[in-house]
Amino acid sequence: MNTPAFAGASHTIRNVRRDFHEWHLGRPRYLLWALDVDTAPVRRRVLAAQHHLSGLLLDDYARQPHITLSLCGFPSNAPCHADDFGAEALHRQIAGLQRVRPRPFEIRIGSLSSFTSAPYLEVDDAGAHIARLRTGLASDEFDHPDGSYTPHVTVGLYAGAWPTTDVHERLCRFAACAHLDLRIERISLFAYRSADIGGALTRIADYEFEHGAMQWHEASPFQAKAVQQP
Repeated sequence: MNTPAFAGASHTIRNVRRDFHEWHLGRPRYLLWALDVDTAPVRRRVLAAQHHLSGLLLDDYARQPHITLSLCGFPSNAPCHADDFGAEALHRQIAGLQRVRPRPFEIRIGSLSSFTSAPYLEVDDAGAHIARLRTGLASDEFDHPDGSYTPHVTVGLYAGAWPTTDVHERLCRFAACAHLDLRIERISLFAYRSADIGGALTRIADYEFEHGAMQWHEASPFQAKAVQQP
């Protein structure tokens, strides 16, 4: 399966490795919410897919397997840009998660598919639990800036504008694999270096379903008083 955008495109989107200063404006880190699926079986499947697509992907993609739920923005104690992410926005998201009261659930990681910019492993969420989490993270004031949404595990980024017909044939030749079943018990707040395309994620905090609260793994990017949970 491929997304409609991929199916309707003539070529993939070429990604380039450079410092996108016009985007990050010197702000060093970008935050996002994601499901951590960095397990040995998923890593093996991602590596197998990367090997299968050798020659098509940007070198040195180091991002750990994850399923992005919602983009946040650049952390700031005094937000002034549209893509700044402040303590109040985080506070609203935590409150939203507490309202939807997520419980542990199962997902399945499947086979290889593609966006125009990146190949990915499909994610089957039969119970629509991911959609519920995204609802908890959204609000009237802070909605998802990432448009239409397909849960996925990114394999890499295309290094060239390759003909999609050729890429599709190659995707279809990826060996059929059994589904990988994963149990999800938390979501994670991650950061990455904004000047490094495809760079590794750093876990900042987890929202544990069992306790309905944040567990911090490093100092909060905001002033301590501003992120007290409701």
